[in-house]
Amino acid sequence: MNISKSFIPILKNNPSEAKIKSHQLMLRVGMIKQSSAGIYSWLPLGFKVMKKIEKIVREEQNRIGVQEILMPTIQSSEIWKESGRYEDYGEEMLRIKDRQNREILYGPTNEELVTDIFRSSIKSYKSLPQLLYHIQWKFRDEIRPRFGIMRCREFYMKDAYSFDINDEEAFFSYNKFFLSYLKTFKRLDLKAIPMAADTGPIGGNLSHEFIILAETGESKIFTDKRIFEVDTKDTKLEKKSLDDMRKKFEQYYSVTDEKFNKEEFEKKVSNENRLTTKGIEVGHIFYFGDKYSKPMGASVDLPGGKKDFVKMGSYGIGVSRLVGAIIEAKYDEKNEVMKWPISIAPYDLSIIPMINKNDNAALDKANNIYLELEKNNIEAIIDDTDENFSSKIKKMNLIGAPYQIIIGKQTDGDLLEFKETGKDSQKLKLKDIIKIIIEQKVKN
Repeated sequence: MNISKSFIPILKNNPSEAKIKSHQLMLRVGMIKQSSAGIYSWLPLGFKVMKKIEKIVREEQNRIGVQEILMPTIQSSEIWKESGRYEDYGEEMLRIKDRQNREILYGPTNEELVTDIFRSSIKSYKSLPQLLYHIQWKFRDEIRPRFGIMRCREFYMKDAYSFDINDEEAFFSYNKFFLSYLKTFKRLDLKAIPMAADTGPIGGNLSHEFIILAETGESKIFTDKRIFEVDTKDTKLEKKSLDDMRKKFEQYYSVTDEKFNKEEFEKKVSNENRLTTKGIEVGHIFYFGDKYSKPMGASVDLPGGKKDFVKMGSYGIGVSRLVGAIIEAKYDEKNEVMKWPISIAPYDLSIIPMINKNDNAALDKANNIYLELEKNNIEAIIDDTDENFSSKIKKMNLIGAPYQIIIGKQTDGDLLEFKETGKDSQKLKLKDIIKIIIEQKVKN
């Protein structure tokens, strides 16, 4: 891909309306464009990153046996009235009437709709557990949308739902998602800490938020630093192993501000291990038993002829929000350098030739390198413009491919000037560069 032909509308300076790093960068490098308050068009660069995040989220859901479906964005108000949430949810819900004067809504979440799907299809305990997920646009009418995609009205989300026969089996499902989320965020090169959280409008009595540390976060968190040392690599998808994993985390005090108790915090955590800071929520899981299944009549036949309402949980990851969260965690604002994790980078490598108007040698060499990279499934972008060298470097640092090849005065025969974005360069042959990038991609 040549940058001259790509749709990447880069701005020279940060937009004045953007107040945090992610909003600034996403507007500046043309990842998004605001359509109206809290609603954005996703342009090629941003959309590419988001779809790669979606792929990782999907792979980790599939790995624990969750089945993918797709539910509509528009829902009937009737099922929300059945659950009792139609009036309770609040003004964030966008309520609409169609031409037959029927009340419908733009879904902010899908507990009711998925319960309706379940109750019409599953009748026996022998079909449990059922784990379902979809990745779909949601709408919540934020009174004051801000911070770009971090606090917007329309967003792209993975939400999953579990249906089990009893509490014990339901906790098993809950713990599967707990582990799946940790693995998902690790693949995104994020250290996400599970924290006991308030259940909010979803309801229930068990909930964890997954938080990454960030100065621009809206969540205030209180935690024991030792929670960062918990290792989950040997955890298996078995009840005891998953129970033990969650206990490792829960032995350390770690909560968001809604659940904070100062006396308990000071009692359980020594001075040297206390951490009070801000963070960004990147995932949220809930267990709420029969909160939805009971009022909506979602029951199954049990042995002996009895019936009981299934136990449910829901599990959300903000796919679009993760784009902004990763920028908040990775963007070096001082030096204006973004280095995307290679697992989700829009390009694996940028090629920056120093182009002489009277000599196409550097550009020809860049094109040959591009073809060789393409054969090895390495995505690259060439800056084929006639801008000065410093402008090209600055532009590619903002776009954030994790590696760069520079073709200029330091290029000597088969040796290329190669560097990790934001670091010093070294001289390597193309075959060695390809090997490095492939190894990194395999790891992720």
